[in-house]
Amino acid sequence: MRQIGRTIALGILAVAALASECGWGEARAQGIAGVDARVVAKKIPGASAIAQIGAFVSGGNLTPCDPNTNTCPCANPSPIPSKFPGSTLPGAVLDPARLLVGSVSNFGAPLAAGGGRQGSFLSIDLSGADTLVVPTDFDSSGDQATALGGAVQMFSANSPHWLNSVNNPAAFTAQYAGVGNPLGLSNNNGFGRIWPANAPFGLGGKGSSSILDPTGLPLKGAPNPSIGGVYVGDLTNRNVVANPAQPQVIPGALNTGGVGTALLGPSPDGTCKAVFAVVTANGAIVQEHTLKGLDGVAPRGTVRPIVGGDGDAQQQAVEPRLRLIMNRDEKHDDEDRAAVKPRFGVIMNPYTNSSTVVRQLFVSEPFYNTIAVLDLVIVGAAPNQVFGLGSVRRIGSWALNLPVDLTPVKRDRDNANWASNTTLDDGSDFYVANAGDNTIVRMRQDGTVVAIRRVMIKGRRLDNLSLNGIAASADATNTAPPTTIFATFIDPSSGDGGVLAMPAF
Repeated sequence: MRQIGRTIALGILAVAALASECGWGEARAQGIAGVDARVVAKKIPGASAIAQIGAFVSGGNLTPCDPNTNTCPCANPSPIPSKFPGSTLPGAVLDPARLLVGSVSNFGAPLAAGGGRQGSFLSIDLSGADTLVVPTDFDSSGDQATALGGAVQMFSANSPHWLNSVNNPAAFTAQYAGVGNPLGLSNNNGFGRIWPANAPFGLGGKGSSSILDPTGLPLKGAPNPSIGGVYVGDLTNRNVVANPAQPQVIPGALNTGGVGTALLGPSPDGTCKAVFAVVTANGAIVQEHTLKGLDGVAPRGTVRPIVGGDGDAQQQAVEPRLRLIMNRDEKHDDEDRAAVKPRFGVIMNPYTNSSTVVRQLFVSEPFYNTIAVLDLVIVGAAPNQVFGLGSVRRIGSWALNLPVDLTPVKRDRDNANWASNTTLDDGSDFYVANAGDNTIVRMRQDGTVVAIRRVMIKGRRLDNLSLNGIAASADATNTAPPTTIFATFIDPSSGDGGVLAMPAF
């Protein structure tokens, strides 16, 4: 299966990491090597979450949800490409080689009434040699319009064309679109959907997350018509949408903006339905079941939050040049599409311990220069088992400097349970994007630093830009790293942004 017998004394790990830290501290004193990046796309306001789409798993069966009970031998639920023919062909919106990139702009698409702020995901083809300059209003038609000869295509935006009501008129969140000020993205290649996390009403307002078809629309033929494909605030909690109505197994709601998300795989309750985790700006974690609705996982403050008690972004450990990003006036963001919000990087590591699958979340804590490592356990009585919080520890390192995003060096791309850009493959390292000093760190799962590079453009440091998201190409193997690292960047003074590509390490 995956990592077998992974019970290792944390004290041993700490000693090993400390020895490594000493060596890397000496190396940093002598300077960090640079990696030269190319600007592959620009004019993407508030460029944030990013992922290469990658191939979708087809055929076969999901492995059991719980190897102790063998209760979930599900058929692979992915409908791509069979249900949406053509959507993954070369040049199509979900061509595996393309990138999905989040933005705070609708690029001309009309804003949905009452649904919060603008925001979109673009599908971008980077196979050309020229830098793509995204036209400001190319999607004035408000659908999946294209620009630059198809190299740029709208995937989904906070616009009437993509309201939940189009496919799910009876949903309690019918009036909301699946994207709005997007800050997280889990592109799930096993379950065949795109899952954003959003802060459409700002970091301190109610959050949202969604399940999107290749059309960019919220889920068609959703398991629960009261949810459809969009979760907002407490409107889609288990005790609201379950049939018959049931209390939540663990209390929770999207009480603040969704700032990170990752696939957890099939539910442990035997329904074979997908579950994904969303981390909110106040440091809580929730889980969203496509049939039964939302439960909590961990209360606010479990992850060190990126909003204070007043709902404004905190400023601990933030360099002065970044205060324009972190301390934007929440009251005026509706009029300022260039406003940029801090975010969490979230990735999931499934491993086997004594024949039990443990799901482990790594969540960056940007204002504290740490990464929270949370083991999830199965709680609740049949038939309502859910994921609950087990242990929590933290990785701290000299190499972390406002870590805003995480991505696997090698993502899981062949296991139908959790193939995703947010899932670590067996034993994989991960990359960290540091907005504080524009470095990228390659780190082992125990926190040991493997390598660190300073991102450069034409040999010059990014003194007036800041990294804001990271993704690795989906071509890593057991013996070789991915060929390319992609990163989003922003200009702190204007909020404008784009995408960089650089050699992996």
